[in-house]
Amino acid sequence: MEILWVLIALLMIGFVLLPFLRRRRGAVGLVPAGHPDAADPANYGFARQEELDIRMPGPDQDLLDVLDVVQRTQDYRAAQQLLAGTPADGEQRWQRVQAFAGAASLELAQRPGGVSETPGGQWLRVWRSEAPKDAGGAAVHAEFLVQQAWRTAAPGSDEFRIIMEEAKAACSEAALLAPGDPVPYIVELSVARGLAYSQQEFEQVWLKILDRAPAHMGAHLAALHYWCEKWHGSRQQAYDFAEAAAARAPEGSLLAAMPLFAVFEHLPEVNLVSGFYQSEVVSKAIHGALHAVHSARADDPMLAHVRHMLIFFLVRSERWAEAMGQLIHVDGHVGALPWTLSPDPAAEFAVYRALAVAGYEANGGSPATLPH
Repeated sequence: MEILWVLIALLMIGFVLLPFLRRRRGAVGLVPAGHPDAADPANYGFARQEELDIRMPGPDQDLLDVLDVVQRTQDYRAAQQLLAGTPADGEQRWQRVQAFAGAASLELAQRPGGVSETPGGQWLRVWRSEAPKDAGGAAVHAEFLVQQAWRTAAPGSDEFRIIMEEAKAACSEAALLAPGDPVPYIVELSVARGLAYSQQEFEQVWLKILDRAPAHMGAHLAALHYWCEKWHGSRQQAYDFAEAAAARAPEGSLLAAMPLFAVFEHLPEVNLVSGFYQSEVVSKAIHGALHAVHSARADDPMLAHVRHMLIFFLVRSERWAEAMGQLIHVDGHVGALPWTLSPDPAAEFAVYRALAVAGYEANGGSPATLPH
C-alpha cells in the first residue's frame, strides 16, 4: 500500500490545501477535489467540509440548542438550567462547562469591546454577577479564564501567570460551591500544567478528582498532559500513567484507550514512515482503544473523543476499512484531538477522511460494502 501514499503525494503538489497540511506531526496529502481519480466522501453521506462542527467531538443537541439561545439573547439562564440538570460526576458536565467557556472566550476574541461596543461573552459576566453562588457559573468562569490564558498569552509570561493565578482562585471558589463536583479540580489540572505545580502539588489535586470520579476519562486526559515529556513529566511517566489507568479501567470504560493518547502526545515531530504506525507499541495502543470503543456504552460522552483519535492512527496505519468504521460514527463533528491542534480543524479532519475513503476504495471498498 506504499504506492497509494506515493501517488497521493505526487498529486497534491501545488494543491491549495498545502499550507494547512504542514503539521509538526507530519504532512499527509490527497488529490484535489474534483480530480477524476479522487474518491468522493460525499458518496458515503459524509458532511461537506464547511458543514463540519468544530465546537464538539460529537452530538449534544441540548447543548447546541442552549448555546444558540444564550448567544442569540445574551441571557445566561438557559445555560444555568442545563448545567444544574447535568450530573456532577459525569463526563457530560465537564464537556458542557468547556463548551460554554469556549463560547464565551471565542465571543470575546471576536468582539473585544470598546467605547461603544459591548464585549463578547458578556452573558458570562452577568451570570457571575447575578448568581455568584451558582456552582455551574463558577465552574464555567474558571474554565473561561484557563482558556483565555492559553489563547491570549504566551506560557511563562507575566500576563499568562496573572490570568492563571486568577483561574486558580476561581477553581477554589467553584470547588467550595460544589464539594462533590470533580469539574473545578479538572479545570485546575490545566492550571497546574500552566503554573508548573510540583508533582506533589499535582497529586494532591488529582487525589481529589479520584475521590469524586475515579473513572472520569476527561480528567485522565487532562492529567496526561501534565505527565507528558513536553510539560512536567517524561515519556515514561506519561506511558505509566496511561497504562495504569487502562489496567484499572472497569468493564465498559474508555480508560482502556488511554495508552493511545499517550502515544499521540509523544509522536516524533516529523514522521512520514507508515511503518512507525504499524509498530508494536502503536498497534497495541490501537487494539486497546478499539476494545474500549466496542465495549463502551453507545451514549458515553467520551466515545467520540476516542473514535477521532482512532481515525488518525488507523489512517496512518493504512487500516482503511477500520478507519471508515469509525468515521461513520463521528462525521459531522470535529471538536476533538487531534484535529483541534490545527488552525483549521475541519480541513485537517477532511484530509484524513479523504485518505480513508481513497484507501478504502483502492482496496475494493465502496459505499455498498461499508457497514453502518
